[in-house]
Amino acid sequence: MVIYGIALLSFCMLLGIILGEFLGRLFGIDANIGGIGIAMLLLVILSGYLKRSLNLGNITEKGITFWSMIYIPIVVAMASKQNVLGAIDGGLIALFSGGIAVIASFLLIPVLSKIKK
Repeated sequence: MVIYGIALLSFCMLLGIILGEFLGRLFGIDANIGGIGIAMLLLVILSGYLKRSLNLGNITEKGITFWSMIYIPIVVAMASKQNVLGAIDGGLIALFSGGIAVIASFLLIPVLSKIKK
């Protein structure tokens, strides 16, 4: 059922926000650090785990897949807009560090694809 996908999404979002707030307080910052990213990772990991380990019905599996597919692009679009605006306000060092992160991510694609094989 689609409701299981919504329940899984809600659980991951709630846990991600809680962990992001915890990380923010741990580092002395009054902000959520990576909560949405944590929620996305949890959603990917848990949905994959549930598909492999439990004998889910076809409709339930489609519901989980649907919400996984909807959630991630929307959050990535929202986060990228915030990151660009933050980088412009943060100055050159923010743009430089963001560029380094993007280049490092692109360079890791071949490494990660070899691990899968």
